[in-house]
Amino acid sequence: MLSGANIVVFAGLLIGLAYGAVALLSGFCLMSSLRGWWAKGDSRLVRTYALALGVAIAASQLLAARGVVDLGKSIYLQPSFSAPLMFAGGLLFGYGMVLSNGCGSRALVLLGRGNLRSFVVVIVLGIVAEMTLKGLIAPGRIALLQLSQTAPKITSVPGLLSALGVNDTYTRMLAASLISGALIIFAFAHAPFQRSWGQIAAGVAVGLLVTAGWFVTGYLGADDFNPTPVASLTFIAPIADMLQYAMLSTGLTLNFGIAVVAGVFAGSLVTALVTRRFHWEGYTSPRHMLRSAGGAALMGAGGATAYGCSVGQGLTGLSTLALASFVAVAGILLGAAAGLRGVLRVEPLVSAQDVRSDPLT
Repeated sequence: MLSGANIVVFAGLLIGLAYGAVALLSGFCLMSSLRGWWAKGDSRLVRTYALALGVAIAASQLLAARGVVDLGKSIYLQPSFSAPLMFAGGLLFGYGMVLSNGCGSRALVLLGRGNLRSFVVVIVLGIVAEMTLKGLIAPGRIALLQLSQTAPKITSVPGLLSALGVNDTYTRMLAASLISGALIIFAFAHAPFQRSWGQIAAGVAVGLLVTAGWFVTGYLGADDFNPTPVASLTFIAPIADMLQYAMLSTGLTLNFGIAVVAGVFAGSLVTALVTRRFHWEGYTSPRHMLRSAGGAALMGAGGATAYGCSVGQGLTGLSTLALASFVAVAGILLGAAAGLRGVLRVEPLVSAQDVRSDPLT
């Protein structure tokens, strides 16, 4: 019989497999969705993302309200945080994902499809993230954190409503209902999306996978003697952990995040092979490689500083309704906007194979 820790790892692998398959088939990616909306006027992928977030918030807050999972034990609802660092990290990550043509989770998915550019992105992102968390860059990050962090009395949207006089019993479900309801209404307030059954299924599936992550780590992993850190889908520290585990596995232990990362790659690979979407792809020029690696470095440093990525903060963090996550996501969106529309706009470098594999074409 599997132990609690092994159950968590196995469940993480299954969640990763499902995410990899869904993300490959649907093209689920924040950067791609923003580019499609702002450049082409096609908002279907943005609405898929909004639906995923709405489902994740509603389902995760329901688990918390019923006492199944204590979201307060996650990194997103810690008593102190640095809003300037969270925002700055988000800016770096958002601009970096435009340079790299996708975030860390998208790189894992594309790597499973045979995209060798994504191999470079994953390696560079993981190395720079580890440098920022524990290596050469860590002392600077920690010094800035100590100078700028605060311990606010209110750390979440439900807490904000409580401060405004709303009964504590109802604040969680009221906040979750209002925010998730608005997101779901936005998602379906668009006739083409209403007919996109694949995108609807993808949004619901990703939102439920975020919730499943909370359930696995917060409930199945709630061992009194060896508790699993309460977490869900995120792809910055886990990619760094995966690289470290690949090199030093005899001295390290598999965890939920590493299992999810491995599962995403494997799920994408199997799906690509079964659906005949697997194609080898590489760089078109040294400049292309340099830009991609530079973007990965920004994502690694920024994501580590902001405690998450477009999935780790954009879905998982926001599902906790943590105010810090809203700050980080604001930075990510502004950084992406600068790369897609602002004076620092990055011209897309998209191969013919990328165009053929677009799930909306």
